[in-house]
Amino acid sequence: AAWLGINIFLFTYYFLFFDRDGRYFYTRAILGSALAWARASAKCLNFNSMLILLPVCRNLLSFLRGTCSCCRRTLRKQLDHNLTFHKLVAYALALLTAVHTIAHLFNLERYNQSQQATDSSLPAVLSKMHLQGSKWLNPIHSNQTTVEYVAFTTIPGLTGVIITLALILMVTSSTEFIRRNYFELFWYTHHLFLVYFAGLVIHGIAGLVRGQTEQSMVEVHPYRCAEYLPRRAQNCTHACCKDPEFGSIPAESWKWVLAPIILYVFERILRVWRAQQKVLVTKVVMHPARVLELQMQKKGFCMEVGQYIFVNCPAISPLEWHPFTLTSAPEEDFFSVHIRAAGDWTERLIDTFQLETPRIEVDGPFGTASEDVFQYEVAMLVGAGIGVTPFASVLKSIWYKFQQADQTLKTKKIYFYWLCRDTGAFAWFNDLLASLEQKMAESGKADFLTYRLFLTGWDTSIANNVAFHFDTATDTVTGLRHKTIFGRPMWNTEFAAVAAAHPRSVVGVFLCGPEALAKSLQKSCHQHSSLDPRKVKFYFNKENF
Repeated sequence: AAWLGINIFLFTYYFLFFDRDGRYFYTRAILGSALAWARASAKCLNFNSMLILLPVCRNLLSFLRGTCSCCRRTLRKQLDHNLTFHKLVAYALALLTAVHTIAHLFNLERYNQSQQATDSSLPAVLSKMHLQGSKWLNPIHSNQTTVEYVAFTTIPGLTGVIITLALILMVTSSTEFIRRNYFELFWYTHHLFLVYFAGLVIHGIAGLVRGQTEQSMVEVHPYRCAEYLPRRAQNCTHACCKDPEFGSIPAESWKWVLAPIILYVFERILRVWRAQQKVLVTKVVMHPARVLELQMQKKGFCMEVGQYIFVNCPAISPLEWHPFTLTSAPEEDFFSVHIRAAGDWTERLIDTFQLETPRIEVDGPFGTASEDVFQYEVAMLVGAGIGVTPFASVLKSIWYKFQQADQTLKTKKIYFYWLCRDTGAFAWFNDLLASLEQKMAESGKADFLTYRLFLTGWDTSIANNVAFHFDTATDTVTGLRHKTIFGRPMWNTEFAAVAAAHPRSVVGVFLCGPEALAKSLQKSCHQHSSLDPRKVKFYFNKENF
């Protein structure tokens, strides 16, 4: 809301400024309202260009998350929407670029018409002034100059075309389909942001759009003298006989983006420095359904539950870095990730590790919403498929806390939901869940963890096998005490049960999964939260990286 409000304020303020200010009276005589549209959108473009890099400064966000640990929960949650905000700013840039470009196309056409006009109208008279000097108003000085020539040969025109093309490529290659299926295309085209910022900084240095100089305003103010310009005599002795003089609008884009660019450069330097530190792969495990587990060690590596890292394999691509949630606990002497085959890069990585152990580079860890799990008395953890990984870290950490009889644990109850399409996926963390069951039973806290495993894809043989062994003590699919449920959760029923069991608690709902499931859970959080602050309240948190 604050971002939208600032955009509206900037656009409105500068639109009115360029539409009414006396310095641009003569400019408006040629360009009309297109001047205000172009300049107002330019100010908003500068503002959003300043913001676009900040949500992807992951070290900055992790630092802020740490410093905000004592802040209100709603304030910390804003940091979890960094990529959503990044996309929002990008869409605003695309919209404002379209407005700015269209306005300037009108401007160029009107400049051209004014230059070619042969009458004694004010735009025609202004276009013929100071053609040999540097105090001109109309950048088109010849009848032979075309709009296309100005657009592709001047610094503002050429840089405008380049940064618009770069922005189009970045936005179109960022669609969900391309990111999921052609991540490399998304990754490489997104680095056109270097071209975008370089073009933006030098875009306005030529100053094609001009206004009347301060000195000239004093001598021949347009409100006093404009009416005399089209009908001046050759031997004019009037106070308004002197030609008005014009100067360029100073380039300002660099002032807006300099600080974020410097911050981002330091961010990248820190990432490169951390990536150069040696990573030792201590264990490689191939799980069912083409899932690779890597256990690694790195000097000085320190993590919290639910965090993620970026992984690079120079043998596959020296430039590609992919995010993976840590599945290890902070109490362990190694850190681990589980990587599912979901694209060219992951397929090649798994194939490579089946033949040899290549060199791996790691950047991170970085904070996510799941770090706040232990800040809630009651937590609902929802993982879909490989989306279980951040909660594996949480569950492992709980196991160690029970081992060490940690009395500082604020969380009193955890509900864990895991949705999988095939039975093989459950094998990833069966041992962990079995160990937790045993340890909590031994500690007298068997009710601390309630978990439900949902199989969303099955065939007749699986269903018949389950029906045949229905009365056994353990589940035939997983071997655990809790039976696997066939189908999808009835979230209204689940939330109603949690609300009834904890009528005065603050419940944290954490998801790592698809957007459709996120919308369903968010809706349930709103429906089952009480308006009475003394009663149950559900807070939704989603992994974003």
